[in-house]
Amino acid sequence: MKATLKDDQSAPNQLTYDVIICGAGPVGLFLACELALAKCSVLILEKAQNPHSLLKQIPFGIRGLSAPTIEALYRRGLLDELEMHKRLKNPHQNAVQGARRQVGHFAGIPFHEGDIDTSQWTYRLPGSPAASLISEMQELETVLARRAATLGVEIKRGLAVAGFQQSGEGVTVQCGGQFFNGKWLVGCDGARSVVRKAGGFEFAGTEPQFTGYTTKIDIADPEKLKPGRNVTPKGMYLQSQPGYVVIQDFDGGAFHGSDEPVTPEHVQEVLRRVSGTDVTISALQAVTTWTDRARQATTYRNGRVLLAGDAAHIHAPLGGQGLNLGLGDAMNLGWKLAATIHGKAPEGLLDSYYTERYPVGEKVLDWSRAQVAIMEPTQQARALNAIFRDLMNTRDGATYFASRVWGIFTHYDLDGSHPLTGHSVPNFELEDGTKIGDLMHNGQAMLLDFYSNDSLKTLAAEYNDQIRHVSGPAKEQLGLSAALIRPDGIIAWATDSGPDLVELCKAADSWLVRD
Repeated sequence: MKATLKDDQSAPNQLTYDVIICGAGPVGLFLACELALAKCSVLILEKAQNPHSLLKQIPFGIRGLSAPTIEALYRRGLLDELEMHKRLKNPHQNAVQGARRQVGHFAGIPFHEGDIDTSQWTYRLPGSPAASLISEMQELETVLARRAATLGVEIKRGLAVAGFQQSGEGVTVQCGGQFFNGKWLVGCDGARSVVRKAGGFEFAGTEPQFTGYTTKIDIADPEKLKPGRNVTPKGMYLQSQPGYVVIQDFDGGAFHGSDEPVTPEHVQEVLRRVSGTDVTISALQAVTTWTDRARQATTYRNGRVLLAGDAAHIHAPLGGQGLNLGLGDAMNLGWKLAATIHGKAPEGLLDSYYTERYPVGEKVLDWSRAQVAIMEPTQQARALNAIFRDLMNTRDGATYFASRVWGIFTHYDLDGSHPLTGHSVPNFELEDGTKIGDLMHNGQAMLLDFYSNDSLKTLAAEYNDQIRHVSGPAKEQLGLSAALIRPDGIIAWATDSGPDLVELCKAADSWLVRD
C-alpha cells in the first residue's frame, strides 16, 4: 500500500497517509497492523531512535497477557510468533488439581492455580487459547514491527511529534522541521502524550499515593534484602532477581512529579527507608519512576484526532493490565477507523470506539485504585489486606480475581437478547478440525452458520467481501445455530433457534454497509 499524493502542497511533505500514528510501542504497532490489514496507508512516528531498551527486556519487560489480548493475537496469526511463553511455563497450563502454584496477584496477594474453577467460564471451549500468558515487551514489539513492515506500514524513528494542525479534511503533523500529512492522527504516545496535550483532551482522574521505582542496581551487601515481595511499614520492595528491585514509596507521588534527577544516592535513601535496612548501592545501572496516578481522557476523539493506550488512560502498572487495555483499544479501533476511511462505516461506527472502550478503561482504573487502597502502609489498609487474602484463598474468590485479572468476562453492552452478544466469540472447532480463530487472520466479519441455512448465505453475499460465510456444524456449538462476528471477534448477534432475518439484518447494518 502506498500513500496518495496530496493535491494541496502547502505543507512541505508531498504524501498524505490514511493514518498517522504517534508512537511505535505495542499499541501503535498493533493498531498499524489492523489498519494496514484493512488496506489503509499508515505512517508511524516514534521519538526514540532505538526501539530496544533494558527496561523492555527480562525481567523488567515481562508482562502478563490477558485472554482478550491472547485471542486478538491468535486471530491475527501472531501468537505463535511469540516464543517467550513457549520457553516459560504458562500460568494455567498443565494444571494439577490441588496445586498451589501462584498464577497471579491482586495488590501483591497471590491467587493459585489449583483454586481456580474454570468450569465457571461457561463459554470457554476446550482448545481455546490460554487465558493468561507471559510475554516480553521487546519481543512483542519486534513481532508487531515485523508484521507491520510486511503489511506496508512505514515507521520513522527518531522523530518526536512537536504539534499538529487539523482541518475538516486531515491533519498535518510537525516533527521539528518536517511535516507529515494524514487523513487521521492517532496518539499512541504514552502517559505523557503530546497528541493528547496538543489536542486539548481533558484528562480527568485522581492523584497518586506513591512513587514507584523500577531499578537495576549493583548491591554491595545483597544479603540484607529479602527475595520476593516485601511489604513494610514504609511501603514495599520487590526483588525478582538479585539486583532487580522495584520499590513503592508512599510519598504522594512527590518525587515522580519533581524535576530531581534519580541518582544512586536517592535510590539508596529510598530503598533503605522502605526496606528498613542499611543496604548499600554501589552502582545504578537503570531506573525508571512511575506512580499510581489514575486518569482517563473524557473523550477519545477530537475531530480527526484519536487516542489509544496510555495516551487515553493511565494507572499504576499493578497486575500489568495497562498493556492489555491498550491492545484492546487497538483491536477495537482499527477496523472501525478503516471502515470510516473507505466509506463503509454506518453512522456512529467510529463513535462506538469511545462508548465501548471507555467503560472497560474505567473499570481497570478502579481496579488499580482498589489495589493501592489496600497496599498503603496504614493499619486500615493492613486490615483490608487480610480480608482480601482470606477471600482469595477460597475457590470462588480465586476464580473471581483470576477472571478479572485475565479479562475473561470483558464484553461490550451491545443490543441483542442472546447472552453471548457483546462477548468474544468462543473458539468453535468445525468438524474438519478448523477453529474459528484460524479463520480470522484477514480481519473480515464472519457469519457462522452451523446448520447451512441458504438464507444466511444469501444475506452474507449482500455485504460482498465484508462478511465471510462459514457453514457447517461444529464439534461443540454451545446451543447456537448461528452468530454474526465483528472483525474484532466480538459477537454482534447470535441465536439458538432459526434465525430472525430482520433482527440479523438490523445487527449487521449497525456495523457494516451493504454494497
